[in-house]
Amino acid sequence: MLVHMEKTLRYVVYEQDGAFVAQCLDVDVASEGDSEAAALTALKEALELYFDGGGQAISPKALRFGEIAINA
Repeated sequence: MLVHMEKTLRYVVYEQDGAFVAQCLDVDVASEGDSEAAALTALKEALELYFDGGGQAISPKALRFGEIAINA
């Protein structure tokens, strides 16, 4: 029996080339749409497929965030 548990995942939304991109920060899944709401709806669907398909979440301990300085 497959048991579904609610997961709370973080995301970021940004505009790129006239479309809105919704990128999950916890697993490598992204989607896009004509609006922020459409991108988020598509991201939710993509994440549900990811987890139903056996994708493994990345442990938050495995993620490394930081900043890098560049000369531009």
